[in-house]
Amino acid sequence: MGPLDLSIAEFQALADRVVGDAARYLALLDDRPGFPPTSGALTAGAFGAPVPEEGMGAAAMDGLALIAENARAGNGRFFAYVLGSGEPVAALGDLYASVLNQNVTSWRSAPSAVAVERTVIGWLAEAVGCAGFVGSMVGGGSSANLMGLAMAREAIAPANEDGARPSVVYASEEVHMSIPKAVALLGLGRANLRLIPVDEKFRMRVDLLDAAIAEDRRAGRQAIAVVASAGTVNTGAIDPLEAIAAIARQAGLWLHIDGAYGGLAAIAMPDQLAGLSFADSLSLDLHKWLYQPLDCSALLYRDADVARATFSHTGDYVKSHFDDPIEGFGFFDETVELSRRFRALKVWLSLRYHGLNGFRVAIREDLRRARLLAGMVEAEPDLELLAPVELSAVCFRWHGEAERDLDGRNRAILERMLARGRVVLSNATIGGRFALRACVVNHRTTDDDIAAVISEVHAAAGETAPAD
Repeated sequence: MGPLDLSIAEFQALADRVVGDAARYLALLDDRPGFPPTSGALTAGAFGAPVPEEGMGAAAMDGLALIAENARAGNGRFFAYVLGSGEPVAALGDLYASVLNQNVTSWRSAPSAVAVERTVIGWLAEAVGCAGFVGSMVGGGSSANLMGLAMAREAIAPANEDGARPSVVYASEEVHMSIPKAVALLGLGRANLRLIPVDEKFRMRVDLLDAAIAEDRRAGRQAIAVVASAGTVNTGAIDPLEAIAAIARQAGLWLHIDGAYGGLAAIAMPDQLAGLSFADSLSLDLHKWLYQPLDCSALLYRDADVARATFSHTGDYVKSHFDDPIEGFGFFDETVELSRRFRALKVWLSLRYHGLNGFRVAIREDLRRARLLAGMVEAEPDLELLAPVELSAVCFRWHGEAERDLDGRNRAILERMLARGRVVLSNATIGGRFALRACVVNHRTTDDDIAAVISEVHAAAGETAPAD
């Protein structure tokens, strides 16, 4: 045996131990604090040892428990991020995918893996009302948004051969941070990102979008795309997708919809997200509202020819010699990646195990619980709802009658809640005000967990009350 080989018996023993440790972690998950009682110094000391020159053997696995102790727990009271809860069947799919170790770059490199990914993309497209769209799995919504805007650039103002020219992209002022990053990385220039004001429900104002496009056209500026949000990260607002699509179509612009947060809610609330089908490209984060383990996202698009024009640059070493449309397929012609892991396996297993309706019910429960929390906030005289609840983000704040620095007090409440460790929220700035933010995208959350948000805010407010 070589220096890195394991016998089948050794592999089985190690796998049994890892799965056993994972099962114990899940069994105790509800009792774990949402944020671990740790610090930068503690984690640096715990994990900063020099690399061992000689192997530790099975004792290497002893460190897993320490990692779990210093990890934030994704139990039902973790509301801080728009991040799913790591569905366990999918986690097993990740393990199996790593054992297979397929490079999902083309059919000839990974026949079954490519077939599974193309199937999963078709399932997703149909599930969100975009039947006929194609696409690929990517690492995250930021990558999907970057690729979608790259396709927009190549479709409207081709740059692959001669370089990018300054080009205008339109998005709401609530747009995700990945869009300014993408505009910069693509050489379009952040100065050419037009941030359109939003209405009282934090949705892009289509009248101001139309006016901005007209103004840039009069000034002779090249515009390429409109980015609409199907669920903004702060409040979960859904831009008026159909109206925006009509304006983009009239102006000859690419429509990219950032559906990383809310796009998959179309499985549960199709009428509210019917406009997804008007997109030229659409990002989806399956590690949000399909509860998949990180990382797992997708970019869907209606025209594979544009993807190939944007991303295809094939060297002889990967050139396909197959005429068959299946056997000759290569993801490397339609994505920015060459080496690609088998991300689709966990989704395929998870959907087969639970069925699409299982996820539909789970998403509807998250939506219901977000409305439940909003109702509880509105029923409390010392709490105030700061934004409508369109998806599952609930933004609110504590306010006291005699309190003058509400932003500072709510910041202190949030810090105290994190220290208490029972419920984990994040913060947002809503209309210039510091807000407490709870986002429900967790298949483990219960109504009792929702009630715990209110009780923990009150407890933290009591513990941060200024001395008389």
